[in-house]
Amino acid sequence: MNQDHFNMEIRKYLKKVGITSQREITDLVTKAISEGKLTGNETLKAHANITLQDLGCTIEIDGEISLD
Repeated sequence: MNQDHFNMEIRKYLKKVGITSQREITDLVTKAISEGKLTGNETLKAHANITLQDLGCTIEIDGEISLD
């Protein structure tokens, strides 16, 4: 295994995950605020899964997103 190539591939994948999820979360929160479902001062609980299907492994990540 080429470690440098592997690390670059991981970074590329995580960048794609980050950009896509940030866009989706931003759109959802903006819509919820405009519909009055959120005020914009909340802290949202977040949960993400990354699944490596070929390895039968799921990585779970919990966190919070503050809208302050």
